[in-house]
Amino acid sequence: MSSPSREEASKEEDEEENRLLEGEGEGEGGAAAEEKILVGDFEFDSVDDSSVPPFSWKKLWLFTGPGFLMSIAFLDPGNLEGDLQAGAIAGYSLLWLLMWATFMGLLIQLLSARLGVATGRHLAELCRDEYPNWARLVLWFMAEVALIGADIQEVIGSAIAIQILSRGFFPLWAGVLITASDCFFFLFLENYGVRKLEAAFAVLIATMALSFAWMFGDAKPNGKELLMGILLPRLSSKTIRQAVGVVGCVIMPHNVFLHSALVQSRKVDPNKKGRVQEALNYYSIESSAALSVSFVINLFVTTVFAKGFYGTKQANSIGLVNAGQYLEEKYGGGAFPILYIWGIGLLAAGQSSTITGTYAGQFIMGGFLDLRLKKWLRALITRSFAIVPTIIVAVVFNTSEASLDVLNEWLNVLQSMQIPFALIPLLTLVSKEHIMRTFRVGPVLELFKRVAWTIAGLIIVINAYLLLDFFLSEVNSVLLGLLACSCIAVYVAFIVYLVSRSGVLPSAWVNRLPKGFSSTGN
Repeated sequence: MSSPSREEASKEEDEEENRLLEGEGEGEGGAAAEEKILVGDFEFDSVDDSSVPPFSWKKLWLFTGPGFLMSIAFLDPGNLEGDLQAGAIAGYSLLWLLMWATFMGLLIQLLSARLGVATGRHLAELCRDEYPNWARLVLWFMAEVALIGADIQEVIGSAIAIQILSRGFFPLWAGVLITASDCFFFLFLENYGVRKLEAAFAVLIATMALSFAWMFGDAKPNGKELLMGILLPRLSSKTIRQAVGVVGCVIMPHNVFLHSALVQSRKVDPNKKGRVQEALNYYSIESSAALSVSFVINLFVTTVFAKGFYGTKQANSIGLVNAGQYLEEKYGGGAFPILYIWGIGLLAAGQSSTITGTYAGQFIMGGFLDLRLKKWLRALITRSFAIVPTIIVAVVFNTSEASLDVLNEWLNVLQSMQIPFALIPLLTLVSKEHIMRTFRVGPVLELFKRVAWTIAGLIIVINAYLLLDFFLSEVNSVLLGLLACSCIAVYVAFIVYLVSRSGVLPSAWVNRLPKGFSSTGN
């Protein structure tokens, strides 16, 4: 009697496999809406929708993709610059912070995925409904500012790589235009299915891993010092800025919006509790694996520059623009010069992060403003938002390597300051029962929730330090000082407003705020 049942189950599994990667539905929402990958339950179709089907390696493979696309933001050129500067100036001493910052980033991204799967909508769409129009527009503006900052780094990083690999034939501005056009080529792959696009990203990540692993092997770092750097927390006054850069590079505002949209590329019915929990389980495994890979790649870059430049005269002057030249001088040419290995890795980082940045821009603009545009038009608009200022930067800073590196460093600071405007709405929404239903972060996950809010608080404290540091070092006139103070006051007031709507503050505190701050209506 059991043999026919097994044959029927096997037949159903084969039929389901043939349908798994079929596109379904037409829409205007980007990858998350253009195609839904069917993830059936094979022989477990008869299981009650409220229960979680047994683990399946085949299912894990089908859910693999969004997490690796998300992880690319942890490997963009801005991250690489933060890595190399941390290594050159602080040596191995900030590796522990890199590890814990990656872990913090993982917690945030898991919450983002939870929001997207449980609601069937992404973060920008939910913010549009949750906040009043004025707050929604401010959040959209902040998200766009963060995205433009990230895009400038990503496109400039690709342009620098193109300049290295062409032996200086292409100037920086030409590399910017090439990168912008390449982005549309990769987006064209989406027409052939989400899995094809995910495969292209897998190749780019593998290229980064191999390139930086090769450099790691050439550098031969001290294993004992490397291990101590990971396990032994150390921080000095001389490395505070690099430490802030490490945290700011790893947790990217636009990535919080992006991941909540990417997880919707798999067809999961948010009304079926068992299927939602199953998806969350697989996405947790996939995201953890993806960010483990990103941590190893970032560790490779940091240790190469720690081994080669820590304690040297070049340590304070090294940056993304001249890193290849310094590497060649330090480690020599060889059969395959390290300069070109660095260029290949940097190009893969820049190209992949530029494309994911374009996706994030589409979701952010479409979600906050409720736009319904053709995919190519949406991509053109979001690309223009970044490419125009990037070309200006490339022309202005083309002859000044030091100025470009300083700009990159402050762009990292800018993105760090934007993190609360993605993180606080996320933490607010995942705690609301009418949005998340049974999947809200409630008493069962209270520890998880507290850790997430602790991360948010830590980031706000870091931003306070950055603002104070900027004020003391850059503000030289009374007028500029008044302007800076006004901007800081508005910045802090908006954060207070967002926190007051989250429900995390005691009601007695909220009641003391000015009228309108604690309002939960639209």
